Amino acid sequence: MTILQAGAPVLRRNAHPVDPDKLTSPKLAELIDALRVGLVEAPGVGLAAPQIGVSLRVVLVQDPPEFHARVPEDRLAELERTPVAPYVLINPEVEAVGEERRTFFEGCLSVDGYCALVPRARTVRVRWLDPSGRYHEEVRSGWHARILQHEIDHLQGILYVERMLPRSFMTTLSYAEWVQKPIEAVHAAFGL
Repeated sequence: MTILQAGAPVLRRNAHPVDPDKLTSPKLAELIDALRVGLVEAPGVGLAAPQIGVSLRVVLVQDPPEFHARVPEDRLAELERTPVAPYVLINPEVEAVGEERRTFFEGCLSVDGYCALVPRARTVRVRWLDPSGRYHEEVRSGWHARILQHEIDHLQGILYVERMLPRSFMTTLSYAEWVQKPIEAVHAAFGL
């Protein structure tokens, strides 16, 4: 499985909506399987169809408990991060709920080797179809909301680097030094 990197034109275009009449098509099932494989191989918490070269409005999100094992409890609480079982969103739409924003580091499987601080809405309302065609509308907060915003941005041709605090952009090697520090300390160190 190849995850496309920044510079691939499909990553910078609006993805096409999935025709609700094609939800049971073998091609869509193959795409969803490819997203699952991609997240296992990467590994990651989300993957959008454009990241594997398919310009359709489909994302897979997850945040498995094993990813939490390497994060201290106080950090998980600060991030408002809880396990999320894998699920597929087709033709998703997201909107901020309230004015509260949180700023944390993000990386991206399509901007490999880098990360930055990204302000995002703390709480969002998300609407989508699941692969069986059922409509969902739910409110998500914390890290789950961040994952959704990041992945749905991909469907609009937006990479996190367009939303990041530019002075915080760093390699993942440097990130290892800063990840456990309070965000205020990162802001102070980088003049944010």
